[in-house]
Amino acid sequence: MEKQLSSKIKLKSLYNQKYTDFNTWKRKVIPLKILFFKNKIYNKYIKENYDVEVAFLEGPITRLFSVKNKKTRKIAWIHNDITKVFGSGLKAKIKKVLDKKIYSKYETLVFVSKDNFRKFNELYSEIRNEYLEPVKKEIIYNYIDKERVKNKSNENIKEAFNKEVLNFVTVARLVPQKAIDRLIKVHKKLIDNGFNHNFYVIGDGPEKENLEKLINSEQIEQTFHLLGKRENPYPYIKNADFFCLLSEFEGYGMVLEEAKILEKPIIITDTAAREAVEKYNEAQILENTQEGIYNGLKDIILKGKIQKNEQKMEYYNGNIIKKIKEILV
Repeated sequence: MEKQLSSKIKLKSLYNQKYTDFNTWKRKVIPLKILFFKNKIYNKYIKENYDVEVAFLEGPITRLFSVKNKKTRKIAWIHNDITKVFGSGLKAKIKKVLDKKIYSKYETLVFVSKDNFRKFNELYSEIRNEYLEPVKKEIIYNYIDKERVKNKSNENIKEAFNKEVLNFVTVARLVPQKAIDRLIKVHKKLIDNGFNHNFYVIGDGPEKENLEKLINSEQIEQTFHLLGKRENPYPYIKNADFFCLLSEFEGYGMVLEEAKILEKPIIITDTAAREAVEKYNEAQILENTQEGIYNGLKDIILKGKIQKNEQKMEYYNGNIIKKIKEILV
C-alpha cells in the first residue's frame, strides 16, 4: 500500500526488497538479526528523537522498537491471539520469555479486540516497566474509512465470477495462521462430492509457493483461485456471494468490518473474529476444524444463494480516533 501513503509521510525500509523476494534462508535470518542486533539497527535507522514510536505488529518490529530511548514514548499494537501467533514447542517458549521483557519496555500496549486483551493477560499475567509500575493497556478497534470502502467497491475487476455457482472470497496474507492449506483440502473434498463452487483468495505471502503446489496436486486450478495481492479488494468482496475468514486464529479482523460495510454475508471460524460479527445478522460461525468447515460450507452450498436481510451498517470512527489521539498526544 505504499502508493496510498500521504506525501507528508516519510517511508524508511530496512531492506530494498519485498519480503516475498527473499529466499527461505534470508527469511529465517532477518528476525534473528533484528533480535540479536536490535540496538545497532535501531540506532542506524530509527533513533531521530521522535516524540512517539509505535510498533504496529507483533514479533520482530516490536523487539526492534523496544530499544531504550529516554526521549520518546513507546507504544505497541497487538493484533492477534498472542498465545498462538508464535506457534508451539521450544521456539515458542523462548519467545514467550523474551517477549515478556520486550513488552515491559513499552509505555502503552494497545489491543484491537477484547479477546486479544484477554489472551495476552492469560499468557503474561502482569507486565511491569523498569520502575516496577504496570504497563498501561488499552483496547482500540481498527479505524476504517467507510466511504472509501464503498466508493472503491464500485471499480471494475478483471476476473468475472461464474454466477451459476456460489463464489466465496477471502482476503488474507498467505501465512500458516490463515489456514489456506486447510481451506484448499476442504474445497477439494466439496468438489469431489459434487458441491460445486468457486473460491477466490486475495493476498500474498511466504506460503504462496506451497499453496500453489497443493492446488496443482489436487487438480483444482479451475475452481480455487489464488489471485495474489490486489490494491483494491473491495469489488471482489462486493461481487462475491460470501466473504470468508476461515483462519486457525485471528485478531479482530478489520477486513470483516469492510465486508460488513459492503453488506456481505460473512462466514468465519470460531476465533477472536467472532467479536467483529456478534451483532451482524449476516454472519455464520463454523467449528474451527477441517470437518467443521466442510460441513458448514456444504450446508451453505446446498441452500444456494440467500436473500439478504437489509441491515445497514452504521460505522462510526469518532471514538476510535479520539482514543488514538489520547495515547499519541
